[in-house]
Parts: sequence; structure tokens; C-alpha cells
Amino acid sequence: MSIGLGIVLVVIGAILTFALNVTVEWIDLQMVGYILMAAGVVVIIFGIVLMVRRRRKVSTSRTSIDPATGDQITRNETSSPE
Repeated sequence: MSIGLGIVLVVIGAILTFALNVTVEWIDLQMVGYILMAAGVVVIIFGIVLMVRRRRKVSTSRTSIDPATGDQITRNETSSPE
């Protein structure tokens, strides 16, 4: 989702910067385009960092002694953080 949003921001910014030849007195559309492209790049980088972070797995190993039998019990769990 965030990578798509970043791409949309970059495309809209590029259109405002390079494709439009419109002059508006109260706003500089080229500067808005550059700002949108920079924001899009930041969102794309942020999305990639979150995607890489999401793929990590956490392995937990717990050892305990069963009070009834006195046997040692080891439980292994693997999960990915969300």
C-alpha cells in the first residue's frame, strides 16, 4: 500500500513539474511537484523498510520441568512480528 502511494505521489509530482505549463499566481506548481516527488520517494523508502522488517522471524525456545513426572519439556516456537 505505501509503495503504491509513493509511486502515485512521484507521478503526480512529475506531472506538475514537467508536463504542465500553467502559471498560477498564488502557488508555484513546479515547487509543489518537487515536494510531492520528494515525499513519494520518502514513502517508498519507508514502505520498503517496513516490508523488510515484517519478514523477520522470531524463534523462542522454552525449557521447563513437568511437576507431575519430573521430565524436562522443551517448547520451540517460531513467529513473525506484526
